[in-house]
Parts: sequence; C-alpha cells; structure tokens
Amino acid sequence: MTIAELTEKILKEGYRITRENLDKELLLTADLEEMLDCAGKLQKHFCGNLVDFCSIINGRSGRCSEDCKYCAQAACNHTGIDEYGFLPKDKIFAAAKANQDAGVNRFAIVTAGRALKGKDFDKAIEAYKEMHAKLKIELCASMGFIDAEQFRRLKEAGVTSYHHNIETSRRNFPNICTTHTFEDKIRTIKIAQKEGMCVCSGGIIGMGETWDDRIDMALTLAELGIESIPLNALMPIKGTPLQDTPQISAEDVARTVAIFRFINPTANIRLGAGRGILPKSGETVIGRGASASITGNMLTTAGAATIASDMEMLKKLGLTNKPEEAVLSE
Repeated sequence: MTIAELTEKILKEGYRITRENLDKELLLTADLEEMLDCAGKLQKHFCGNLVDFCSIINGRSGRCSEDCKYCAQAACNHTGIDEYGFLPKDKIFAAAKANQDAGVNRFAIVTAGRALKGKDFDKAIEAYKEMHAKLKIELCASMGFIDAEQFRRLKEAGVTSYHHNIETSRRNFPNICTTHTFEDKIRTIKIAQKEGMCVCSGGIIGMGETWDDRIDMALTLAELGIESIPLNALMPIKGTPLQDTPQISAEDVARTVAIFRFINPTANIRLGAGRGILPKSGETVIGRGASASITGNMLTTAGAATIASDMEMLKKLGLTNKPEEAVLSE
C-alpha cells in the first residue's frame, strides 16, 4: 500500500490504523512531502480549514515534587526558574482577556506540582468563574492528578477542556519520570473523560525515544479517543537531566506530525513547544497535519511566534481560527 492509497482508505472506507494492521515501514519511509500533502487531505476532510489556537498562563511556578527529566519546574532540577505561588485572580483575568482580544480560541491555567489542591484550587475555581462570566474565550485547565470532584467543580466553573500529557510511550515513560506512572496518567485522563471533559493529551518528542515509542504514543492516544493532541519538541533546558540531548530535526518533527494525523485522523494535532525547529515557525505543517497550536509564550520558554504573527499566517494559508468562518468539509 502507498501513502496515497492509505489516505483514500481512511477517507472513503473509514479505515483506521491500529496495532494489528500497523504498517510501520510505510509511515517511516514514505516521501515526507507527499506524506504531509496526504496528511493535509485528511485534515481538510475531518477538520476543514479551522485551526484552533490556545494560550496558557503559568498559574503556579516551580517547586514541583515530580522528577520529570525534561522539566524546568521540578524541584530536583536546578534551572534557576522563577518560583511563585498561585497568581492573583486579576492577573489571570487580564491575561485571558488580552488573549481573547488578540483572537485566541481558548485559555488555560497551568500549574506546577503533582496536583492543585486546597486553597490554591479554590483560587483557580474563582478565577475560572469570573472568566466564564465575563469573557467568551473557551477555558482549559492543566493541574495534574486531580480527582472526580475537582473535575466537577472545574466543569461547573466553566472549564470544558483538561490538559494532561502522557508524555511518551508506556515503554519509555520510566526513563522520563519515576515519581508517578504511565497508568497514573491514563487513570486521570479517564476520570476527566467520565466527568465530561474534552481531554487534551500528547507528549514530547526528541527525548531520546525511538520511532516505535512515538508511534506507540500515537496509538495509545487513539485508543483513548483523545480529541486534542499537543506535540512538543524537546527544547533542552540547562539544569535538567536532558540538557545535553541533541535537538530533534525539523524533518523528524514534521514526519511525527504526519504520523499522528494518520493514526488520529479526526483529532486536533496541536503544535506546542519547539515550533521554532520547523521552518517558518511551523507554517510547513499547519494545514498539512497540524490543525491547532499553542500560541504566545510557553510555560518557561518564549514561543516561536506571536499571536499576531500566527493570525497573519492563517490569512496567508487561507485558514481560519473562527468557527463561524470555517468550512468543515467538502
């Protein structure tokens, strides 16, 4: 089977790639430009010309108890990051409004730590209630291993999406983190889904994993029915165990985006950290596999593009992030 024939099977026959029918060799050896073009056909069919942009605010920074080897915020990694407690509500609201006014679709509070609990979680709920009441921007949260009651409180406060990356494959996960497990991740995702949240879950590539690990991650996300899949490329941070990891190539990032589109054809494949590795800040894959992106600044590193430049890019590519302007299928 060729990559073009696989594309037609997915489009016309409802074919889906599974562990049982996986043709790994095809995904890894198909001409990259042809593969991206075919990924674009899948995206156009399932996502139309709509590109979803989200932004984040680092709501509580540093002093995290977990030992994730890539993370600047882990207390065991000495990166010199700014550390602070939960931000004031007015600062969060101002950031959300500014992002809304700039055209961003959704806004997330992201907090360091195993889980946001107690008074800090109460503060988050109050911030979400005010944003939901006064703004139109969609709301997302990323607060670690929270429980069903907390998900219900978030939903009642207006939050519709929850971000919780699985990070890598099940096999590779213990090489990246030892303070929690892959199964802990899966359990939280399933609780979020049960409580009616749209789950945003993906991971980081370029951490020394194999292509088998990347494909396994894509298959796991497909099996979970994940609707939004952020793909981050590792940007090695001094002071972390992965600080000397060679940077992944632009070609490998682009092929990974395409593979994730083929395995998860109906999902939003979302560019995250590391967009700057790609030519023109990801322009070569937006609309050709990637149907969403984080915009503005990342948690601890500057983003590859501004919100304004991302909006200009959409116009240039004939795409939109406004649902009312979208053409969802042909």
